[in-house]
Amino acid sequence: MAYKSKRLIIREITWNDVDVIHNLHSFPEVDEFNTIGVPTDIRETEVLLKPYIEAQNTEARKLYFWKIELMVSQKFIGIAGMTLSLDKFKSGEIFYKLLPDQWGKGYATEVAKLLVKTGFDKFHLHRVEAGVATENLRSIKVLEKIGMNREGLHKKILPVRGEWVDNYHYAIVEDDDRDY
Repeated sequence: MAYKSKRLIIREITWNDVDVIHNLHSFPEVDEFNTIGVPTDIRETEVLLKPYIEAQNTEARKLYFWKIELMVSQKFIGIAGMTLSLDKFKSGEIFYKLLPDQWGKGYATEVAKLLVKTGFDKFHLHRVEAGVATENLRSIKVLEKIGMNREGLHKKILPVRGEWVDNYHYAIVEDDDRDY
């Protein structure tokens, strides 16, 4: 299963992607607001990916994990995912991470829009949500740029590098105004 935007394509991960995902999670810049931390070895990354890869074969699927590639070259630039509620609430929570050398090129905004659009158009969600550490100004800007609304604050909910940090909760619903 793959989805495309103007410059990007997101494809389901496979075991062949472990090395590039491990590399992505090994950058200190990527770890700044990451709850999983820098993996100590490749095995730790395999354990992280296992539920997502196994979920690909489940009937009542709720976990999706994609690699983000540049459309023209299929170069790996990051990851994205969505967790579906699979209930009457029809909601999904998105996430994305990019390699630091791909920051500032508009890819985060483009992939976030693609995730929201996929949630509404392909998964028939009513609501798409995202959480973000309150100090992650780049990601906050992305979520607001794509039309998500800040709905609240979760105090000291994210375990980041041994400390509990605050998280903003963002959401967009299917009938909110958006240009994508």
